[in-house]
Order: sequence, then structure tokens, then C-alpha cells
Amino acid sequence: MYLSAPTNQYYRPEIHVGDGTADVRIPVRPDFFHAANAVHGSVYFKALDDATFFAASSLVEDVFVLTVTFNLSLLRPVTTGTLVATGQVVHRSKRLLVADGVLVDDRGKVVARGTGTFMPSATRLSEEIGYR
Repeated sequence: MYLSAPTNQYYRPEIHVGDGTADVRIPVRPDFFHAANAVHGSVYFKALDDATFFAASSLVEDVFVLTVTFNLSLLRPVTTGTLVATGQVVHRSKRLLVADGVLVDDRGKVVARGTGTFMPSATRLSEEIGYR
């Protein structure tokens, strides 16, 4: 479902989902750059939102999960390599899940951090929405 989404045809990410965790890898390309020749913050957001979203989604087996809020801190620029976002659920209640994310570059330097709040929706996971 994730890899077939139209937006991912552009970003070409890789994903690994565990139990309350997820990792997303996005190779850096010049078409991601802003005018100062470094990766635009929107790519940082996408990587971290996806990693934290799927960390939360891994704990909800029957319905689609929605992002409620996302806070992002951009810490340093990236111009080459691969961005790796790791998300981990840090809180879970009946209606909300909170996941923290860290984005690193090829040298293992933290380039951004993010925290997302997610909630189960009324949309059932089914083949109709691309879920397998």
C-alpha cells in the first residue's frame, strides 16, 4: 500500500516496519534541493512523518491511522547520501498514539527530529484502499 502511493513514485523510499517501530530510507537527489542547494525541509518531514506514522500503524490492525499533529525540528542541512528516518511509538492510549522520530544522514549525524500524534480512523483496512 505504501510503496504504491503516487507520492512514493517520486520519492522512491524504502520502508521496514516492526512492532511499534519503522524505518524509512530516501536517497538524496538534487531535485529535492531548495535554492541554497540542500534538501528541502518537506523531504525531512515526509521521511519522519512516514516513519512515525507506520510505527503507530503497526500497532493498529483493523483501521487506517491518521496524523493528528506533527512537530518537526530541522537541525542541519543535507546535500548527499541517504536520509534514514526511524520512528518509535512512545505512548499509546485508546484513541491516540505518539511516536518520536529521528532523521540521520550517511554519517549518522542527526539532521532532524519529529514527534507525531496519530489516531485510529473509521476507515477499515481492506483491499479497497490498497491494503494487503
